[in-house]
Amino acid sequence: MDNIRALVVDDTIVYRKIVGDVLKEIPGVEVIGTANNGKIALSKINTLKPDLITLDIEMPEVNGIEVLQTLKDQPESPVVVMLSTLTQRGSEMTIRALELGAFDFVPKPDQGKMAENMKKVKDAILPIIDALKRQKRTRLKIHEKITAKPLAGKSFTKKPPTAVIQKSAIRSNSEIIGIGISTGGPNALTKMVPMLPADLKAPVLIVQHMPPMFTASLANSLNNKSKLEIKEAKNGDTIEPGKILIAPGGKQMKIIAGADGITRKIKITDDPPENSCKPSVDYLFRSIAQHYVGRSTGVIMTGMGSDGSKGLVQMKNNGGIVIAQDEETCTVYGMPKEPVESGIADIVVPLEKIAQEIVKTVIS
Repeated sequence: MDNIRALVVDDTIVYRKIVGDVLKEIPGVEVIGTANNGKIALSKINTLKPDLITLDIEMPEVNGIEVLQTLKDQPESPVVVMLSTLTQRGSEMTIRALELGAFDFVPKPDQGKMAENMKKVKDAILPIIDALKRQKRTRLKIHEKITAKPLAGKSFTKKPPTAVIQKSAIRSNSEIIGIGISTGGPNALTKMVPMLPADLKAPVLIVQHMPPMFTASLANSLNNKSKLEIKEAKNGDTIEPGKILIAPGGKQMKIIAGADGITRKIKITDDPPENSCKPSVDYLFRSIAQHYVGRSTGVIMTGMGSDGSKGLVQMKNNGGIVIAQDEETCTVYGMPKEPVESGIADIVVPLEKIAQEIVKTVIS
């Protein structure tokens, strides 16, 4: 397989060197150029045809957001990974970039110790590169199948679309919706959440893998687009129908019983990461399985890794319904893969149909 060809875009020479050196150390990655602003980057993208761009947001002449808006209209655009500052403005701009289709982001290193910064960037970007390599292999296999000559006397037909219902008939008795999502999440949630109706009779709890500050920016952005109230969850929040709560970055979120024994509340903890994730989908889904026996829907969407699979098994064993995003519409087909292949997913649908399938499971 050919190398992943990378273009490093940043207006600061120190960051261009750090990121460029990190990428050069990764087998299967070739740095084919750099650019110090978006205008030059767009020109080099047209001529060099990179597979991957690392993109700074705030740059002179043409910024990172404007680069993404331009690339969005191009049929064969490269994968974009944002370099983001861990600030309020940085998180808001990064969420905007992810909504526009950026693949993922890595925190921008401090201009301190070079070796330490390079390790942080490498640790953040390695899983992204691995995911891109898997995607490239998948695309290559698909291309080989499409271009293969048909065997004599045989014809090849297009694979039928994924079945909407895999196993069981759908019950309309869910009193809570849990959603687990990671890489590609902000873009997917921006498309899916506005499709949920204003009169949804169940609360929605979301775990999106993100650091602190970014989840608050994501909640604010989605709230502006949704018919439902959306906010970053706080410790002690009451879980109510028609409200969407997003787990805060860097913390764990679960459900506990209220003092009256009837209401259910949010508990935010500093418990350790699970599956290297904090917040973790499994952590939330376990508590849903415990507190909403036979009355829950678990939704697993685009993302790297397998966080959420074990929690979904517990929800399923306790009578919950499982909805999974299909492979074709996932940015990364990691988190939904195990639930689909193991057969615990009741429903497997493309992104644009997830909201309507959620609604079908909700208590009427």
